[in-house]
Amino acid sequence: MPGEPFGLKREIRVTGDGSPTIYVPALNENYHSSHGAVQESLHVFIEAGLKQFSLPRLRIFEVGFGTGLNCLLTCIYGRGRKIQYHTIEPFPVDAGLLESLYYPNLCTPDISVIFNIMHKVQWEAEQEITEGFALLKSRCSLNDFIPSDVYNLVYFDAFAPEVQPELWTMEVFEKIYNMLAYNGVLVTYCAKGEVRRNLQACGFVTERLPGPPGKREMLRARKLGSENDL
Repeated sequence: MPGEPFGLKREIRVTGDGSPTIYVPALNENYHSSHGAVQESLHVFIEAGLKQFSLPRLRIFEVGFGTGLNCLLTCIYGRGRKIQYHTIEPFPVDAGLLESLYYPNLCTPDISVIFNIMHKVQWEAEQEITEGFALLKSRCSLNDFIPSDVYNLVYFDAFAPEVQPELWTMEVFEKIYNMLAYNGVLVTYCAKGEVRRNLQACGFVTERLPGPPGKREMLRARKLGSENDL
C-alpha cells in the first residue's frame, strides 16, 4: 500500500495481535487492521484465498506489496507447490522503516532470512526466494500496470476506498477480471456494497465471508467459466 504519493510521513504501530503495521498519520490509515496485522492477512488472503486452491502450480498477483506480509505468509503456507508471485507497489517502504518491522521475530530464523531477501529482490527481476517460490516485484501503479500473464489468485490489498477511491472502480475490476484465469479468485478485506456491485458488474460472482477479528465481513469474487486454463 502506498504512502509517498501523498507526501506523508509513515510510522510503525503495533496492532492488536502484537504484530506491526505501518500507519500514515495524516490519513489516519493503517496498512493493516489495527486489530491484528498478521491475523488479518492470514484470514483474508491465506485462508480465504491461497488455501482454496489445490493446484500444484499457482500464479498470484498482489495489489500493494507494502510491508511484504502477504508475500511472506504465502511463501510459508504455500510450501510444497510451485508459486509465481507478482506484486506491484509504486511507493516502496524505505529501508529504514523496514528495519523496524519485526514479523520475522514472530517466526523462526529461516523465515527472517526469507523476509529480508524479499525486500532486497531487485524490482522488475523475478527471483526464486525459496524452492518453488518465485517473486517478481513491479514498481508501478495498478493503472499503469500492463499484464503479461494470467493469474489464478489476486490479493486486492489497496488502501480503503475512502482513501484511494480510484482503485475500487468498475474499470479497475474489469482489468483484474481480464487478468484472471477461468475459476480464478480475487480476495479483499473490503466488503462495501459499492465494491461488491462493481465486481459483479464486471462479471465476478461474489460472496460475503466472515471478516477477520474486528471486521464483520470480507469479499471473495470468482471468475467462472467452462474452460480451465489453470
